[in-house]
Amino acid sequence: MFTGLVEETGEILKVEEGPFLRVHIAARKVLEDLKEGDSVAVDGVCLTAVRVDGEGFWVELARETLRRTAPTWRVGHRPNLERALRVGDRLGGHFVTGHVDGVARLWEVREAPGAKDFYFLPPKALAPYIAEKGSVALNGVSLTVAGLAGEAFWVTLIPHTLEVTNLGRLRVGDGVNLEVDLIARYVARLLGRA
Repeated sequence: MFTGLVEETGEILKVEEGPFLRVHIAARKVLEDLKEGDSVAVDGVCLTAVRVDGEGFWVELARETLRRTAPTWRVGHRPNLERALRVGDRLGGHFVTGHVDGVARLWEVREAPGAKDFYFLPPKALAPYIAEKGSVALNGVSLTVAGLAGEAFWVTLIPHTLEVTNLGRLRVGDGVNLEVDLIARYVARLLGRA
């Protein structure tokens, strides 16, 4: 479980093909107490650190993970990183599981007073789970949905968020890992069974 409050952006140093995609990620802050077997949110994807070294940590991605996530698993990409929530930690964002639901595409960026509005097109199947003033996680960043515009939704990003996450580097057409609100997902499931 995570909060969606990014601790740092890392850098993908190496990618190795095999039965799993093995990825080496440089980090500083998340290495402070990271151990082999710990969970780390990498661009919002809950992954296990299978090896920790002086430069960073290694993760392995199954084909299902690759199918559901944005195609950013390449050398040089700077993923958002967050260590797992510990009991007793402050919950400043919202509950983020790290189970990505799909990929949303950046459709448009508009200037807003002191900020920027980022408009995203989610997969059609996920649109019903996105509500104005609800929560989403985009590349692991906990955000409030500012509004809905047809099939799109938008979030307002303040300069701090643009600076400390990789969202500020996005270009129109780029994909981001989308996790819809956990509560919305379960409520929809329960109502579907009623």
